[in-house]
Amino acid sequence: MADTLVINEIFHSIQGESSFAGLPCVFVRLTACNLRCTWCDTTYSFHEGASMKLGDVIVKVLEYNCPLVEITGGEPLLQPNVFPLMTRLCDLGKRVLLETSGSVDVSRVDPRVVKIMDLKCPGSGEVGKNLYDNIRHLDKKDEVKFVIADRADYDWAKQMMGEHQLTNGCTVLFSPVWGKLPLKTLAEWILADRLPVRMQTQWHKHIWGPETRGV
Repeated sequence: MADTLVINEIFHSIQGESSFAGLPCVFVRLTACNLRCTWCDTTYSFHEGASMKLGDVIVKVLEYNCPLVEITGGEPLLQPNVFPLMTRLCDLGKRVLLETSGSVDVSRVDPRVVKIMDLKCPGSGEVGKNLYDNIRHLDKKDEVKFVIADRADYDWAKQMMGEHQLTNGCTVLFSPVWGKLPLKTLAEWILADRLPVRMQTQWHKHIWGPETRGV
């Protein structure tokens, strides 16, 4: 239907990642993803969901009376109506974050939206799906995230930072794969190389546990 989205879940929680970590946030998780990352922790979003009218999604978000909203997935940009959703939320005065895999064109995203875009490392199994042209559509408010499973991923991320001059244009996030790469190890690598990146963890998993949904 023309004015609908397939929604996996809408919930109010603490933002667990990005430069906005720690802030209360409303999450709108859309159904479907075109990638199958080896470490994915939201496989339930691939197919589970229900159709909702755009207006009903907005009403539900507004019920939480929270200034920060994140659009996530899955891969939210697979659904065309996500673009008017983000624009309408911005028009309503919300600070809107978009969590996207980096495999879908971001050029149509409302310029007021903060794009938090992955570049998939080799350990994800989806490095070949990176759409590098997206980088030119990022600006200083946006963020690029590398989810790092091992030293090979780390070295690849460093290489991409240099090749694409990422730290000249936006915030770079290094995130260890939960349960695979220790925080201490990643921190030591970053410090040894004097990398100008923001290391992050998934705070919602520390708070509620890695298997808890809707947080």
